[in-house]
Amino acid sequence: RLQESRERLSVCSKLCYAVGGAPYQITGCALGFFLQIYLLDVAQLDPFYASIILFVGRAWDAITDPMVGFFISKTSWTRFGRLMPWIIFSTPFAVISYFLIWFVPDISRGQVMWYLIFYCIFQTLVTCFHVPYSALTMFISREQSERDSATAYRMTVEVLGTVLGTAIQGQIVGKVITPCIESPVFIGKPNSSVAMEELNMTHDTGSLTDTRNAYMIAAGVIGGLYILCAVILSVGVREKRESSELQSDEPVSFFRGLKLVMNHGAYIKLIAGFLFTSLAFMLLEGNFALFCTYTLGFRNAFQNILLAIMLSATLTIPFWQWFLTRFGKKTAVYVGISSAIPFLIMVAVLDSNIIVTYVVAIAAGISVAAAFLLPWSMLPDVIDDFKLQHPDSHGHEAIFFSFYVFFTKFTSGVSLGISTLSLDFAGYQTRGCSQPSEVNVTLKMLVSAVPVVLILLGLLLFKLYPIDEEKRRKNKKALQDLREDSNSSSESDNTELASIV
Repeated sequence: RLQESRERLSVCSKLCYAVGGAPYQITGCALGFFLQIYLLDVAQLDPFYASIILFVGRAWDAITDPMVGFFISKTSWTRFGRLMPWIIFSTPFAVISYFLIWFVPDISRGQVMWYLIFYCIFQTLVTCFHVPYSALTMFISREQSERDSATAYRMTVEVLGTVLGTAIQGQIVGKVITPCIESPVFIGKPNSSVAMEELNMTHDTGSLTDTRNAYMIAAGVIGGLYILCAVILSVGVREKRESSELQSDEPVSFFRGLKLVMNHGAYIKLIAGFLFTSLAFMLLEGNFALFCTYTLGFRNAFQNILLAIMLSATLTIPFWQWFLTRFGKKTAVYVGISSAIPFLIMVAVLDSNIIVTYVVAIAAGISVAAAFLLPWSMLPDVIDDFKLQHPDSHGHEAIFFSFYVFFTKFTSGVSLGISTLSLDFAGYQTRGCSQPSEVNVTLKMLVSAVPVVLILLGLLLFKLYPIDEEKRRKNKKALQDLREDSNSSSESDNTELASIV
Protein backbone atom coordinates (compact mmCIF):
# COMPACT_ATOMS: atom_id res chain seq x y z
CA ARG A 1 0.00 0.00 0.00
CA LEU A 2 2.90 2.34 0.78
CA GLN A 3 4.42 1.63 -2.63
CA GLU A 4 1.09 2.30 -4.36
CA SER A 5 0.63 5.59 -2.49
CA ARG A 6 4.06 6.73 -3.67
CA GLU A 7 3.12 5.89 -7.25
CA ARG A 8 -0.11 7.88 -7.18
CA LEU A 9 -0.21 10.86 -9.51
CA SER A 10 -1.72 14.15 -8.43
CA VAL A 11 -4.59 15.65 -10.36
CA CYS A 12 -2.27 18.49 -11.40
CA SER A 13 0.26 16.01 -12.85
CA LYS A 14 -2.48 14.18 -14.76
CA LEU A 15 -3.83 17.45 -16.16
CA CYS A 16 -0.38 18.63 -17.24
CA TYR A 17 0.23 15.28 -18.89
CA ALA A 18 -3.17 15.38 -20.59
CA VAL A 19 -2.63 18.89 -21.99
CA GLY A 20 0.33 17.52 -23.99
CA GLY A 21 -2.07 15.52 -26.15
CA ALA A 22 -3.92 18.59 -27.45
CA PRO A 23 -1.41 19.92 -30.08
CA TYR A 24 -1.50 16.74 -32.15
CA GLN A 25 -5.30 16.65 -32.20
CA ILE A 26 -5.81 20.40 -32.80
CA THR A 27 -3.45 20.54 -35.77
CA GLY A 28 -4.55 17.16 -37.10
CA CYS A 29 -8.22 18.15 -36.99
CA ALA A 30 -7.57 21.49 -38.71
CA LEU A 31 -5.51 19.82 -41.44
CA GLY A 32 -7.94 16.95 -41.87
CA PHE A 33 -11.03 19.11 -42.34
CA PHE A 34 -9.60 22.14 -44.14
CA LEU A 35 -6.32 21.40 -45.95
CA GLN A 36 -7.93 19.94 -49.07
CA ILE A 37 -10.34 22.87 -49.41
CA TYR A 38 -7.46 25.29 -48.80
CA LEU A 39 -5.24 23.77 -51.49
CA LEU A 40 -8.04 23.76 -54.07
CA ASP A 41 -9.87 27.02 -53.36
CA VAL A 42 -7.34 29.31 -51.68
CA ALA A 43 -3.96 28.19 -53.03
CA GLN A 44 -5.81 27.31 -56.28
CA LEU A 45 -3.75 24.21 -57.06
CA ASP A 46 -4.79 21.70 -59.66
CA PRO A 47 -6.79 18.86 -57.98
CA PHE A 48 -4.26 16.30 -59.23
CA TYR A 49 -1.36 18.08 -57.48
CA ALA A 50 -3.47 18.64 -54.37
CA SER A 51 -4.10 14.87 -54.23
CA ILE A 52 -0.36 14.20 -54.54
CA ILE A 53 0.39 16.57 -51.63
CA LEU A 54 -2.25 14.97 -49.40
CA PHE A 55 -1.30 11.38 -50.25
CA VAL A 56 2.50 11.84 -50.01
CA GLY A 57 2.10 13.82 -46.79
CA ARG A 58 0.00 11.09 -45.17
CA ALA A 59 2.34 8.35 -46.41
CA TRP A 60 5.40 10.18 -45.11
CA ASP A 61 3.60 10.78 -41.81
CA ALA A 62 3.07 7.05 -41.41
CA ILE A 63 6.71 6.24 -42.26
CA THR A 64 8.13 8.71 -39.75
CA ASP A 65 6.52 6.99 -36.74
CA PRO A 66 8.67 3.83 -36.72
CA MET A 67 11.69 5.95 -37.71
CA VAL A 68 11.23 8.22 -34.72
CA GLY A 69 10.53 5.19 -32.54
CA PHE A 70 13.89 3.75 -33.64
CA PHE A 71 15.83 6.91 -32.83
CA ILE A 72 14.07 7.28 -29.47
CA SER A 73 15.10 3.74 -28.54
CA LYS A 74 18.71 4.79 -29.21
CA THR A 75 18.42 8.00 -27.17
CA SER A 76 20.34 8.17 -23.89
CA TRP A 77 18.77 9.35 -20.67
CA THR A 78 19.35 12.98 -19.74
CA ARG A 79 18.44 14.99 -16.66
CA PHE A 80 15.21 15.91 -18.49
CA GLY A 81 14.51 12.25 -19.32
CA ARG A 82 14.77 10.29 -22.54
CA LEU A 83 11.49 11.35 -24.17
CA MET A 84 11.01 14.95 -22.98
CA PRO A 85 13.93 16.47 -24.98
CA TRP A 86 12.28 15.29 -28.20
CA ILE A 87 9.09 17.10 -27.22
CA ILE A 88 10.85 20.32 -26.19
CA PHE A 89 13.17 20.75 -29.16
CA SER A 90 10.67 19.78 -31.90
CA THR A 91 7.98 22.26 -30.78
CA PRO A 92 9.25 25.63 -32.16
CA PHE A 93 10.17 24.18 -35.56
CA ALA A 94 6.82 22.38 -35.79
CA VAL A 95 4.94 25.63 -35.18
CA ILE A 96 6.92 27.47 -37.87
CA SER A 97 6.37 24.75 -40.48
CA TYR A 98 2.66 24.57 -39.58
CA PHE A 99 2.23 28.30 -40.19
CA LEU A 100 4.02 28.05 -43.56
CA ILE A 101 1.56 25.35 -44.70
CA TRP A 102 -1.21 27.97 -44.51
CA PHE A 103 0.80 30.67 -46.31
CA VAL A 104 0.37 31.26 -50.06
CA PRO A 105 3.82 32.10 -51.53
CA ASP A 106 3.97 34.80 -54.19
CA ILE A 107 5.61 32.57 -56.77
CA SER A 108 4.22 31.44 -60.10
CA ARG A 109 6.03 28.09 -60.02
CA GLY A 110 7.03 25.84 -57.17
CA GLN A 111 3.86 26.12 -55.08
CA VAL A 112 3.37 22.37 -55.21
CA MET A 113 6.89 21.77 -53.85
CA TRP A 114 6.35 24.48 -51.20
CA TYR A 115 3.29 22.78 -49.73
CA LEU A 116 4.68 19.27 -50.16
CA ILE A 117 7.95 20.12 -48.38
CA PHE A 118 6.45 22.02 -45.46
CA TYR A 119 3.62 19.50 -45.04
CA CYS A 120 6.14 16.65 -44.79
CA ILE A 121 8.41 18.68 -42.48
CA PHE A 122 5.51 19.42 -40.16
CA GLN A 123 4.39 15.79 -40.13
CA THR A 124 7.94 14.75 -39.19
CA LEU A 125 8.18 17.29 -36.37
CA VAL A 126 4.74 16.59 -34.95
CA THR A 127 5.70 12.89 -34.94
CA CYS A 128 8.81 13.82 -32.93
CA PHE A 129 6.37 15.30 -30.43
CA HIS A 130 3.58 12.72 -30.43
CA VAL A 131 5.46 9.40 -30.44
CA PRO A 132 7.55 10.20 -27.33
CA TYR A 133 4.48 11.75 -25.73
CA SER A 134 2.49 8.55 -26.33
CA ALA A 135 5.30 6.42 -24.90
CA LEU A 136 5.47 8.77 -21.89
CA THR A 137 2.43 6.89 -20.52
CA MET A 138 4.74 4.10 -19.39
CA PHE A 139 7.13 6.50 -17.61
CA ILE A 140 4.79 8.52 -15.39
CA SER A 141 3.86 5.67 -13.03
CA ARG A 142 4.27 1.93 -12.52
CA GLU A 143 0.66 1.57 -11.35
CA GLN A 144 -1.68 0.47 -14.15
CA SER A 145 -4.64 2.17 -12.46
CA GLU A 146 -2.77 5.49 -12.43
CA ARG A 147 -1.78 5.09 -16.08
CA ASP A 148 -5.40 4.29 -16.97
CA SER A 149 -6.58 7.36 -15.08
CA ALA A 150 -3.97 9.58 -16.77
CA THR A 151 -4.99 8.11 -20.14
CA ALA A 152 -8.61 9.05 -19.45
CA TYR A 153 -7.53 12.63 -18.67
CA ARG A 154 -5.46 12.63 -21.85
CA MET A 155 -8.27 11.32 -24.03
CA THR A 156 -10.65 13.95 -22.66
CA VAL A 157 -8.21 16.73 -23.51
CA GLU A 158 -7.42 15.21 -26.92
CA VAL A 159 -11.08 15.04 -27.87
CA LEU A 160 -11.44 18.60 -26.57
CA GLY A 161 -8.49 19.41 -28.84
CA THR A 162 -10.46 18.17 -31.83
CA VAL A 163 -13.29 20.48 -30.74
CA LEU A 164 -10.85 23.40 -30.53
CA GLY A 165 -9.30 22.56 -33.90
CA THR A 166 -12.74 22.42 -35.54
CA ALA A 167 -14.02 25.54 -33.76
CA ILE A 168 -10.95 27.78 -34.17
CA GLN A 169 -10.32 26.94 -37.80
CA GLY A 170 -14.02 26.82 -38.71
CA GLN A 171 -15.09 30.03 -36.98
CA ILE A 172 -12.16 32.16 -38.17
CA VAL A 173 -12.19 30.89 -41.74
CA GLY A 174 -16.00 30.68 -41.83
CA LYS A 175 -16.31 34.44 -41.45
CA VAL A 176 -14.98 34.77 -45.01
CA ILE A 177 -17.17 32.52 -47.16
CA THR A 178 -16.12 31.69 -50.69
CA PRO A 179 -19.29 31.25 -52.75
CA CYS A 180 -19.95 27.89 -54.34
CA ILE A 181 -20.34 27.35 -58.06
CA GLU A 182 -23.90 26.98 -59.32
CA SER A 183 -24.79 24.21 -61.75
CA PRO A 184 -23.57 25.26 -65.22
CA VAL A 185 -26.24 26.85 -67.39
CA PHE A 186 -23.85 26.79 -70.29
CA ILE A 187 -23.87 23.04 -70.85
CA GLY A 188 -24.21 22.27 -74.55
CA LYS A 189 -22.99 25.70 -75.60
CA PRO A 190 -19.52 26.48 -76.95
CA ASN A 191 -16.90 27.90 -74.57
CA SER A 192 -19.03 26.94 -71.55
CA SER A 193 -15.96 26.23 -69.37
CA VAL A 194 -14.45 29.60 -70.26
CA ALA A 195 -17.68 31.37 -69.38
CA MET A 196 -17.94 29.55 -66.05
CA GLU A 197 -14.30 30.39 -65.23
CA GLU A 198 -14.91 34.07 -65.88
CA LEU A 199 -18.05 33.95 -63.71
CA ASN A 200 -16.12 32.34 -60.85
CA MET A 201 -13.30 34.89 -61.05
CA THR A 202 -15.72 37.79 -60.65
CA HIS A 203 -17.23 36.15 -57.56
CA ASP A 204 -14.01 35.07 -55.82
CA THR A 205 -11.36 37.72 -56.47
CA GLY A 206 -12.67 40.18 -53.91
CA SER A 207 -12.64 37.75 -50.96
CA LEU A 208 -9.57 35.67 -51.83
CA THR A 209 -7.13 37.90 -49.93
CA ASP A 210 -9.40 37.99 -46.89
CA THR A 211 -9.70 34.19 -47.02
CA ARG A 212 -5.92 33.77 -47.12
CA ASN A 213 -5.51 36.15 -44.17
CA ALA A 214 -8.15 34.22 -42.22
CA TYR A 215 -6.27 30.95 -42.72
CA MET A 216 -3.02 32.55 -41.49
CA ILE A 217 -4.75 34.03 -38.42
CA ALA A 218 -6.16 30.60 -37.57
CA ALA A 219 -2.69 29.07 -38.03
CA GLY A 220 -1.22 31.68 -35.67
CA VAL A 221 -3.81 30.97 -32.96
CA ILE A 222 -3.33 27.21 -33.22
CA GLY A 223 0.48 27.62 -33.22
CA GLY A 224 0.24 29.63 -30.00
CA LEU A 225 -1.83 26.88 -28.36
CA TYR A 226 0.73 24.30 -29.53
CA ILE A 227 3.55 26.15 -27.72
CA LEU A 228 1.46 26.72 -24.58
CA CYS A 229 0.56 23.03 -24.29
CA ALA A 230 4.19 21.96 -24.80
CA VAL A 231 5.34 24.32 -22.03
CA ILE A 232 2.71 23.02 -19.59
CA LEU A 233 3.67 19.40 -20.37
CA SER A 234 7.41 19.95 -19.95
CA VAL A 235 7.00 21.90 -16.69
CA GLY A 236 4.26 19.83 -15.04
CA VAL A 237 5.33 16.23 -15.82
CA ARG A 238 8.40 14.39 -14.58
CA GLU A 239 9.59 11.41 -16.59
CA LYS A 240 10.44 8.53 -14.22
CA ARG A 241 12.99 6.07 -15.48
CA GLU A 242 12.22 3.55 -12.77
CA SER A 243 8.51 3.53 -13.63
CA SER A 244 9.06 1.32 -16.65
CA GLU A 245 12.36 -0.48 -16.18
CA LEU A 246 13.20 -3.29 -13.84
CA GLN A 247 16.59 -3.11 -12.18
CA SER A 248 17.57 -6.45 -13.71
CA ASP A 249 16.81 -5.36 -17.27
CA GLU A 250 19.49 -5.37 -19.93
CA PRO A 251 19.19 -3.37 -23.19
CA VAL A 252 18.23 -5.19 -26.38
CA SER A 253 18.88 -3.96 -29.93
CA PHE A 254 16.06 -2.17 -31.77
CA PHE A 255 15.64 -4.79 -34.52
CA ARG A 256 15.61 -7.65 -32.07
CA GLY A 257 13.11 -5.70 -30.00
CA LEU A 258 11.01 -5.05 -33.10
CA LYS A 259 10.97 -8.76 -33.87
CA LEU A 260 9.92 -9.54 -30.30
CA VAL A 261 7.16 -6.91 -30.40
CA MET A 262 5.76 -8.10 -33.73
CA ASN A 263 5.75 -11.69 -32.52
CA HIS A 264 3.71 -10.78 -29.45
CA GLY A 265 0.26 -12.19 -30.19
CA ALA A 266 -1.76 -9.88 -27.94
CA TYR A 267 -0.26 -6.80 -29.64
CA ILE A 268 -1.00 -8.06 -33.16
CA LYS A 269 -4.60 -8.94 -32.26
CA LEU A 270 -5.14 -5.56 -30.62
CA ILE A 271 -3.77 -3.73 -33.69
CA ALA A 272 -5.83 -5.86 -36.08
CA GLY A 273 -9.07 -5.09 -34.24
CA PHE A 274 -8.46 -1.36 -34.01
CA LEU A 275 -7.20 -1.25 -37.60
CA PHE A 276 -10.71 -1.94 -38.90
CA THR A 277 -12.58 0.17 -36.34
CA SER A 278 -10.19 3.11 -36.85
CA LEU A 279 -10.68 2.90 -40.61
CA ALA A 280 -14.46 2.97 -40.08
CA PHE A 281 -14.37 6.14 -37.97
CA MET A 282 -11.84 7.82 -40.26
CA LEU A 283 -14.08 7.21 -43.27
CA LEU A 284 -16.93 8.73 -41.29
CA GLU A 285 -14.82 11.69 -40.17
CA GLY A 286 -13.38 12.42 -43.61
CA ASN A 287 -16.69 12.35 -45.45
CA PHE A 288 -19.24 13.55 -42.90
CA ALA A 289 -18.85 17.22 -43.84
CA LEU A 290 -19.44 16.45 -47.52
CA PHE A 291 -22.33 14.17 -46.58
CA CYS A 292 -24.02 16.92 -44.53
CA THR A 293 -23.37 19.55 -47.19
CA TYR A 294 -24.51 17.72 -50.32
CA THR A 295 -26.52 14.60 -49.44
CA LEU A 296 -28.43 16.08 -46.49
CA GLY A 297 -28.38 19.66 -47.77
CA PHE A 298 -27.14 21.27 -44.53
CA ARG A 299 -24.46 23.49 -46.09
CA ASN A 300 -24.70 26.17 -43.39
CA ALA A 301 -25.01 23.76 -40.45
CA PHE A 302 -22.30 21.15 -40.99
CA GLN A 303 -19.78 22.94 -38.71
CA ASN A 304 -22.30 22.87 -35.86
CA ILE A 305 -22.99 19.18 -36.52
CA LEU A 306 -19.26 18.42 -36.38
CA LEU A 307 -19.01 20.35 -33.11
CA ALA A 308 -21.90 18.28 -31.73
CA ILE A 309 -19.93 15.09 -32.49
CA MET A 310 -16.78 16.37 -30.77
CA LEU A 311 -18.58 17.82 -27.75
CA SER A 312 -20.51 14.57 -27.27
CA ALA A 313 -17.23 12.64 -27.41
CA THR A 314 -15.58 14.98 -24.89
CA LEU A 315 -18.41 14.75 -22.37
CA THR A 316 -18.65 10.94 -22.52
CA ILE A 317 -14.93 10.14 -22.00
CA PRO A 318 -15.38 10.05 -18.16
CA PHE A 319 -18.35 7.70 -18.60
CA TRP A 320 -16.30 5.24 -20.66
CA GLN A 321 -13.47 5.44 -18.12
CA TRP A 322 -15.95 4.45 -15.40
CA PHE A 323 -17.48 1.78 -17.65
CA LEU A 324 -14.18 0.06 -18.44
CA THR A 325 -13.17 -0.01 -14.76
CA ARG A 326 -16.58 -1.40 -13.81
CA PHE A 327 -17.18 -3.93 -16.60
CA GLY A 328 -13.78 -4.42 -18.23
CA LYS A 329 -12.07 -3.09 -21.33
CA LYS A 330 -13.18 -5.79 -23.76
CA THR A 331 -16.81 -5.24 -22.79
CA ALA A 332 -16.32 -1.50 -23.26
CA VAL A 333 -15.01 -2.16 -26.77
CA TYR A 334 -18.08 -4.15 -27.78
CA VAL A 335 -20.63 -1.79 -26.23
CA GLY A 336 -18.93 1.50 -27.09
CA ILE A 337 -17.96 0.94 -30.70
CA SER A 338 -21.04 -1.07 -31.72
CA SER A 339 -23.39 1.63 -30.36
CA ALA A 340 -22.78 3.68 -33.50
CA ILE A 341 -24.10 1.02 -35.90
CA PRO A 342 -27.90 1.61 -35.63
CA PHE A 343 -27.47 5.38 -35.90
CA LEU A 344 -25.20 5.10 -38.95
CA ILE A 345 -27.86 3.00 -40.64
CA MET A 346 -30.58 5.45 -39.60
CA VAL A 347 -28.92 8.53 -41.10
CA ALA A 348 -28.53 6.82 -44.47
CA VAL A 349 -32.01 5.28 -44.64
CA LEU A 350 -34.20 8.14 -43.36
CA ASP A 351 -34.95 11.31 -45.29
CA SER A 352 -32.99 14.49 -44.63
CA ASN A 353 -33.93 15.77 -41.18
CA ILE A 354 -31.85 18.16 -39.07
CA ILE A 355 -33.08 16.74 -35.73
CA VAL A 356 -32.24 13.15 -36.75
CA THR A 357 -28.85 14.33 -37.96
CA TYR A 358 -28.04 15.92 -34.60
CA VAL A 359 -29.16 12.74 -32.79
CA VAL A 360 -26.87 10.68 -35.02
CA ALA A 361 -24.04 13.16 -34.45
CA ILE A 362 -24.36 12.87 -30.66
CA ALA A 363 -24.53 9.05 -30.84
CA ALA A 364 -21.49 8.98 -33.14
CA GLY A 365 -19.63 11.17 -30.65
CA ILE A 366 -20.30 8.64 -27.89
CA SER A 367 -18.71 5.90 -30.00
CA VAL A 368 -15.85 8.20 -31.05
CA ALA A 369 -15.06 8.69 -27.34
CA ALA A 370 -14.79 4.92 -26.85
CA ALA A 371 -12.67 4.57 -29.99
CA PHE A 372 -10.36 7.34 -28.69
CA LEU A 373 -9.97 6.04 -25.15
CA LEU A 374 -9.78 2.27 -25.45
CA PRO A 375 -6.72 1.70 -27.69
CA TRP A 376 -4.51 3.91 -25.54
CA SER A 377 -5.91 2.34 -22.38
CA MET A 378 -5.31 -1.22 -23.64
CA LEU A 379 -1.79 -0.73 -25.03
CA PRO A 380 -0.17 -0.52 -21.56
CA ASP A 381 -1.82 -3.87 -20.70
CA VAL A 382 -0.17 -5.41 -23.76
CA ILE A 383 3.22 -3.93 -22.78
CA ASP A 384 2.90 -5.33 -19.25
CA ASP A 385 2.06 -8.74 -20.72
CA PHE A 386 5.12 -8.45 -22.98
CA LYS A 387 7.36 -7.59 -20.00
CA LEU A 388 6.29 -10.74 -18.18
CA GLN A 389 7.11 -12.90 -21.20
CA HIS A 390 10.41 -11.06 -21.85
CA PRO A 391 11.64 -9.87 -18.43
CA ASP A 392 15.21 -9.26 -19.67
CA SER A 393 14.12 -6.97 -22.52
CA HIS A 394 13.28 -3.33 -21.95
CA GLY A 395 13.10 0.04 -23.72
CA HIS A 396 10.56 -1.04 -26.36
CA GLU A 397 7.69 1.21 -25.28
CA ALA A 398 8.31 3.59 -28.18
CA ILE A 399 8.13 0.65 -30.63
CA PHE A 400 4.74 -0.43 -29.30
CA PHE A 401 3.28 3.06 -29.49
CA SER A 402 4.96 4.20 -32.73
CA PHE A 403 3.84 1.14 -34.72
CA TYR A 404 0.30 1.46 -33.41
CA VAL A 405 0.30 5.10 -34.58
CA PHE A 406 1.87 3.94 -37.88
CA PHE A 407 -0.99 1.52 -38.57
CA THR A 408 -3.56 4.14 -37.53
CA LYS A 409 -2.10 6.67 -39.98
CA PHE A 410 -1.87 3.97 -42.61
CA THR A 411 -5.62 3.43 -42.32
CA SER A 412 -6.07 7.19 -42.55
CA GLY A 413 -4.18 7.23 -45.84
CA VAL A 414 -6.20 4.30 -47.12
CA SER A 415 -9.48 6.01 -46.20
CA LEU A 416 -8.34 9.22 -47.90
CA GLY A 417 -7.44 7.35 -51.09
CA ILE A 418 -10.67 5.33 -51.13
CA SER A 419 -12.81 8.41 -50.55
CA THR A 420 -11.07 10.54 -53.17
CA LEU A 421 -11.12 7.84 -55.84
CA SER A 422 -14.74 6.89 -55.16
CA LEU A 423 -15.95 10.48 -55.35
CA ASP A 424 -13.87 11.10 -58.46
CA PHE A 425 -15.39 8.09 -60.22
CA ALA A 426 -18.86 9.23 -59.14
CA GLY A 427 -18.35 12.59 -60.85
CA TYR A 428 -17.69 14.92 -57.89
CA GLN A 429 -17.77 18.61 -58.86
CA THR A 430 -15.24 20.68 -56.91
CA ARG A 431 -16.87 23.61 -55.11
CA GLY A 432 -20.24 22.83 -56.63
CA CYS A 433 -23.41 23.96 -54.87
CA SER A 434 -24.90 20.52 -55.60
CA GLN A 435 -23.61 17.14 -56.73
CA PRO A 436 -24.84 14.38 -59.08
CA SER A 437 -26.99 11.64 -57.59
CA GLU A 438 -24.10 9.16 -57.97
CA VAL A 439 -22.00 11.28 -55.60
CA ASN A 440 -24.79 11.30 -52.99
CA VAL A 441 -25.08 7.49 -53.16
CA THR A 442 -21.30 7.19 -52.81
CA LEU A 443 -21.29 9.47 -49.77
CA LYS A 444 -24.01 7.34 -48.15
CA MET A 445 -21.86 4.27 -48.67
CA LEU A 446 -18.77 6.00 -47.24
CA VAL A 447 -20.48 7.21 -44.03
CA SER A 448 -22.87 4.32 -43.43
CA ALA A 449 -22.54 0.95 -45.15
CA VAL A 450 -18.73 0.70 -45.30
CA PRO A 451 -18.11 1.87 -41.68
CA VAL A 452 -20.74 -0.58 -40.38
CA VAL A 453 -19.03 -3.51 -42.14
CA LEU A 454 -15.59 -2.44 -40.89
CA ILE A 455 -16.84 -2.07 -37.30
CA LEU A 456 -18.34 -5.58 -37.39
CA LEU A 457 -15.06 -7.02 -38.71
CA GLY A 458 -13.10 -5.23 -36.00
CA LEU A 459 -15.38 -6.52 -33.25
CA LEU A 460 -15.02 -10.08 -34.55
CA LEU A 461 -11.22 -9.74 -34.35
CA PHE A 462 -11.48 -8.50 -30.75
CA LYS A 463 -12.89 -11.91 -29.83
CA LEU A 464 -9.32 -13.19 -30.30
CA TYR A 465 -7.75 -10.58 -27.97
CA PRO A 466 -6.51 -12.63 -24.99
CA ILE A 467 -6.15 -10.04 -22.18
CA ASP A 468 -9.38 -9.91 -20.17
CA GLU A 469 -9.82 -8.47 -16.68
CA GLU A 470 -8.73 -11.67 -14.91
CA LYS A 471 -5.53 -11.92 -16.93
CA ARG A 472 -4.87 -8.20 -16.42
CA ARG A 473 -5.07 -8.60 -12.63
CA LYS A 474 -2.74 -11.61 -12.73
CA ASN A 475 -0.24 -9.69 -14.87
CA LYS A 476 -0.33 -6.74 -12.48
CA LYS A 477 0.38 -8.97 -9.47
CA ALA A 478 3.13 -10.86 -11.31
CA LEU A 479 4.84 -7.61 -12.34
CA GLN A 480 4.65 -6.29 -8.81
CA ASP A 481 6.22 -9.51 -7.47
CA LEU A 482 8.93 -9.32 -10.14
CA ARG A 483 9.79 -5.74 -9.21
CA GLU A 484 9.87 -6.59 -5.50
CA ASP A 485 12.18 -9.56 -6.16
CA SER A 486 14.39 -7.37 -8.31
CA ASN A 487 14.57 -4.62 -5.68
CA SER A 488 15.22 -7.06 -2.82
CA SER A 489 17.94 -8.78 -4.85
CA SER A 490 19.57 -5.44 -5.56
CA GLU A 491 19.41 -4.45 -1.87
CA SER A 492 20.96 -7.77 -0.76
CA ASP A 493 23.77 -7.34 -3.30
CA ASN A 494 24.48 -3.86 -1.98
CA THR A 495 24.47 -5.13 1.62
CA GLU A 496 26.88 -7.94 0.73
CA LEU A 497 29.17 -5.51 -1.08
CA ALA A 498 29.14 -3.14 1.90
CA SER A 499 30.05 -5.96 4.31
CA ILE A 500 32.98 -7.01 2.10
CA VAL A 501 34.27 -3.46 2.01
